Amino acid sequence: MASNTAPLTAAPLTADSSTASSDAAVRVRGFSRRFGDVTVLRDLDLDIAPGEFVALLGRSGSGKTTLLRTLAGLDAAPAEQVSTPGARAVVFQEPRLLPWKKVWRNITLGLKGGRTRLQATAALEEVGLGHRVDAWPATLSGGEAQRAALARALVREPQLLLLDEPFAALDALTRLRMHQLVLSLWRAHRPAVLLVTHDVDEAIALADRILVLADGRLAVEEKVALARPREAGPEFQALRRRLLGHLGVEQPLPRDTAPLTFIPPAAGLRPGWNRPAAVNGHAVNGHAVNGHGGHNGVLNGGAHHSAPLGGGLS
Repeated sequence: MASNTAPLTAAPLTADSSTASSDAAVRVRGFSRRFGDVTVLRDLDLDIAPGEFVALLGRSGSGKTTLLRTLAGLDAAPAEQVSTPGARAVVFQEPRLLPWKKVWRNITLGLKGGRTRLQATAALEEVGLGHRVDAWPATLSGGEAQRAALARALVREPQLLLLDEPFAALDALTRLRMHQLVLSLWRAHRPAVLLVTHDVDEAIALADRILVLADGRLAVEEKVALARPREAGPEFQALRRRLLGHLGVEQPLPRDTAPLTFIPPAAGLRPGWNRPAAVNGHAVNGHAVNGHGGHNGVLNGGAHHSAPLGGGLS
């Protein structure tokens, strides 16, 4: 697979080094969030360009979800510090479908207008659930329920799509399919995306830019200069090791994978035989043992000496 081999960079994130722009989809300047005596976010700066796919990593409790809730408008923030587009949508780890409403009614929850079923059907077809329009949420698999949650977000045509670990509860194969679906929907609709995740591989596979949240600030930025779809080649692995290092997980360097060298047997030995070993000062494995030639367990020539050799020879 072809890949863009431009250097992968790691640098502290500042207002100047990020995608700062007056027309950014997201613009955060000097934002702090405290809960009692605990400061979760501290003088945080962030820009996300329209159509950009950004992943946010950080240890548990680092404030990732707090930032996402702020950008979603679920937690209030001063307008002069946090600017986001009016059209926003959030997909959480749980699908949060109302069990007493059919799937299409979950998709259009809160929408106004007379074409809501048609909108729901179109969105469900886009995520591969056109055949589940009239299904009840309890009949959906985990992957189907998350696809329905994506359809509910996309039907609102958001300029900013916020994903809060939406694939964490899915099995590995379903998660890979969801990655492909999210990328195809992102290409089709081009919203700005902020993905909060604990999965470093997921962040590399999906994002244009990866941020690491530490000590209340966006401490590190990694720009992903790899063509999609992304395979786990040397550049992928190098970026993975760096990101894990930023998260406090040290990774060993790859082991030397040079081919093993064949060492021929010593002169006089057949292939596969061990090197001669001394027994009572004499050699075994095809050589004289107590004055006799040994071969295949048979003593050749002369009388057998009965001196014990580690339990005796018979």
